[in-house]
Formats: sequence, C-alpha cells, structure tokens
Amino acid sequence: MEQKDGLFISQNVQIPWDEIDLHAIRAQGAGGQNVNKVASAIHLRFDIKRSSLPEFYQQRLLQLNDQRITSDGVVVLKAQQFRTQEKNREDALQRLQTLIQQAGFTAKARRPTRPTRASQKKRVDKKVQRSQVKNLRGRVRDD
Repeated sequence: MEQKDGLFISQNVQIPWDEIDLHAIRAQGAGGQNVNKVASAIHLRFDIKRSSLPEFYQQRLLQLNDQRITSDGVVVLKAQQFRTQEKNREDALQRLQTLIQQAGFTAKARRPTRPTRASQKKRVDKKVQRSQVKNLRGRVRDD
C-alpha cells in the first residue's frame, strides 16, 4: 500500500506524502483511563484542489456526493477503530486510497440485448399453459 515517495493509487498515480495531512488526536468513546492520555486516533486531511492528482481524479472526487468531502474540496477522515496510532494511520490511508480509486473507476457501458426468438416463444407458451390451468379452476357448468 505505502511507498517511500507517497500513497500508491494506480500504476501512474501516486500522492506525495507532503499533500496528506495527518494529525494524532484523542479517540472518542470508551477506553478507560488510557483514552484521556493517549492520542491514538488519526485525523487525515487531503486537499483535492491543491493536490497533484490528475484532473480526471480531481473532477470525479469533487463530483462525489460524499459527506467526507467538504464544500471546499477537502477530504476529511477520522480513524479511531484501532487502539494503536500506527494501525489507525494505516486505516486512514487505506480509506483515502480506496476513495480515490473508486472515484477513478469507470463502469463498463452496458449494451442492451434483445431476447432471442426461441426465448420469446417459450415465454408465450408458458403464459398460455398457465392460463389454461387457471381456466380449469373455474366453476363446472351443467349445460
């Protein structure tokens, strides 16, 4: 995941470490006496507009309707799932990497297909057969 130069996104894209802002903060919630002493949570900030990301990634990220991206175009992630600062740091970087990779993914265009003539005939035959079964359930008439 991590490289010496920066965070790996794809073969051609890598974010330098100086563009990712990491701060250690105290985690919220239960944790006993340790929670008030140790800054184990990580607060990650990444400014999309000022980054060296290619224009394609920047546009796709800014178009996302994601609560982790502010109106100024800054990704804000808070990682506090683990007890150690190192694991929370890795988690925050992994989540940033996943977010950017998902923004860069383009879905393959769907080409609509048409049902074959045999499948259409089969469907109609089943409808006719089902209709006959239901008609046989009707009242028996004495004519």
